[in-house]
Amino acid sequence: MTAAKFEVLEEKIAKAKEGGGLKRIEDQHKKGKLTARERIQLLLDEGSFEETGMFVTHRSTDFGMQKDVYLGDGVITGYGTVNGRMVYVYSQDFTVFGGSLSETHAAKIVRIMDMAMKNGVPIVGLNDSGGARIQEGVVSLGGYADIFYRNTQASGVVPQISAIMGPCAGGAVYSPAITDFVLMVENSSYMFVTGPNVVKTVTHEEVSFEELGGAITHATKSGVTHFTSHNEADCIQKIKSILSYLPQNCEDTAPVYAYTSEDELRPKLNSIIPENPNKPYDMKEVITGLVDEGSFLEVHEQFAENMVVGFARLGGRSIGIVANQPAVLAGVLDIKASSKGARFVRTCDSFNVPLLVLEDVPGFMPGTDQEWNGIISNGAKLLYAFCEATVPRVTVITRKAYGGAYDVMNSKHIGADMNYAWPAAEIAVMGAKGAAEIIFRKEISAAADKEQKLEEKVAEYSEKFANPYGAAAHGYIDEVIRPEETRKKLIRAFSLLENKVDKRPRKKHGNIPL
Repeated sequence: MTAAKFEVLEEKIAKAKEGGGLKRIEDQHKKGKLTARERIQLLLDEGSFEETGMFVTHRSTDFGMQKDVYLGDGVITGYGTVNGRMVYVYSQDFTVFGGSLSETHAAKIVRIMDMAMKNGVPIVGLNDSGGARIQEGVVSLGGYADIFYRNTQASGVVPQISAIMGPCAGGAVYSPAITDFVLMVENSSYMFVTGPNVVKTVTHEEVSFEELGGAITHATKSGVTHFTSHNEADCIQKIKSILSYLPQNCEDTAPVYAYTSEDELRPKLNSIIPENPNKPYDMKEVITGLVDEGSFLEVHEQFAENMVVGFARLGGRSIGIVANQPAVLAGVLDIKASSKGARFVRTCDSFNVPLLVLEDVPGFMPGTDQEWNGIISNGAKLLYAFCEATVPRVTVITRKAYGGAYDVMNSKHIGADMNYAWPAAEIAVMGAKGAAEIIFRKEISAAADKEQKLEEKVAEYSEKFANPYGAAAHGYIDEVIRPEETRKKLIRAFSLLENKVDKRPRKKHGNIPL
């Protein structure tokens, strides 16, 4: 082969890597944003990236498009390794036509998604796009639909992670929404179906980009995003962390980290539950006291804070944690918390991540707002998710387990494998005071001192029902344990359940109450 041919190749590679030109790259940096290639370099292990479709160009000739042809057509695609494990990645290049999606841009993304499913490898999408390329009309819209279809086909097959690094509007938002995890960067990334100008025209509402679809909005109000980051480097580091807890695909298991068993007792847990049953405590302290040091990665941290979900390691192995948070709304289950928990349970079940449930729940949130907005169907989502899950499932009742919420939070009755309770656990239809007021209404009404009689009856009910021993006597609790023993018990339980096989009835798929 002649030297001239090599020179042509090198020239084309250099041109492709330049994207929209040095001026536009400088503009990205001025905004505090990395370029598409810099993001990939930060994500993947050094020297591991293999690019595909570098010389692809668009096919449009309308509106003078034939004059502006960029190699790669606004998206960089390929594969590489993250901490030695293979991933497929695409990174949209805002310096080329604002990262807008064309027919060939979409085809490049679809290609790596198809390859990821065939090879059982996670997909990471770094989104930074102005939306569909207007000059191409319906073929760009068709390109989005092709991507949505692959997202759906890949769901539950390989992990899919979407990082929003810039604007994401219109139809573009639905691809990230189908994926397993969405990350956003504060003050530089946005997601909305219709922008502020359209909102103002249609509804006459004045709203900024940040208020309508910024990272904090979606982290706290809508729950669309699972993680927020102060900058792009932090966002990419979180992607790496998420991948470390997940297997490569649905037929694989998560990586196991080296762990040396020592004294697994945690005496601090003995004093974490307050003497007053109505006094809150922080369930995150329980979590950090149980899991391997520094291993807890909270998901949806700013959304529905009365429910805590996240990944951790126990004895070096990945687990998913679903926990009520007594420090927020007493840990009650409401619409948002139920939906948050259900989504996380199904994600863990899809990828063979065992589930640990820490329960302290007084029931479901009452009120017209909850009822009219669907607490029934949303609570049923969480119930359905646990019932459907086939991964190892262990529950620890730390304090309250009242009413239907006791059933929903991974009780023995809906297929939990091992259920433990701490001595402070209260497992009953409802709280002692409310129950006493109903059961002993006549006696209390007839008493000379109603307050004293109520206190007597509350004590009577508490002694009989507000403890874990009645449930243990029926076999609904496998063991009542000292809090300090919990970590040791959990390590053994998950080790026992490591090869669990749970066969379900043959069917196309269930009909979860969406």
